[in-house]
Amino acid sequence: MISAVESVDDAVLGFLDKGHTREDFLRVVKTFSELGMTLHPTFVPFTPWTTVDGYLDLLRVIEQQGVIENVAPIQLGIRLLIPAGSRMLELEEVRRLVGPFDPRSLPYPWKNADPRMDALSETVQEIAAAAERQKESRPATFERIWRAAHAAAGLSAPKISPTHTIPGWRSVSQRTLVLLCRADPDQLVSIGAQKPLVKNGRRKR
Repeated sequence: MISAVESVDDAVLGFLDKGHTREDFLRVVKTFSELGMTLHPTFVPFTPWTTVDGYLDLLRVIEQQGVIENVAPIQLGIRLLIPAGSRMLELEEVRRLVGPFDPRSLPYPWKNADPRMDALSETVQEIAAAAERQKESRPATFERIWRAAHAAAGLSAPKISPTHTIPGWRSVSQRTLVLLCRADPDQLVSIGAQKPLVKNGRRKR
């Protein structure tokens, strides 16, 4: 099952109006593991509210929950784009941070208050795109993203725990993930060297 988790930060989940919490996600991971089912969570890690600590926390959760193999590397580089008509624009905080609407690329541009995060998002996208071209394993790609994120925080990257997978895990291609994620116009994402636009939305509730 593919599920649009988006974040493990309750504050960010509140802004995105997801209707679930970090603990809900952890409980679902545990339940799927007990049932021998396969969960492929998807994320929008880079938002205006993402911090370096928050991004590292996401990576630690993925590692500790044993779902490195279940998360396509491309999911770790997705950046929230805010298109015309987005309900995100109903938030005063969002209206304050976005620039003028760009009719060519379509979204309202924004920058993170911490420039390290914008640079890290580009780095992670490049790593994910290169890994897809080279057919690199997910654990190997995750380790490169892990090191890049710790470097952005000015920290030495600790050793990653031995990978274990949820029972029943099987590989799902990047294309399949894109096709199976239901689209929501509030969440367009830019990924890869050429940064094509693909839709990766949260499910309507």
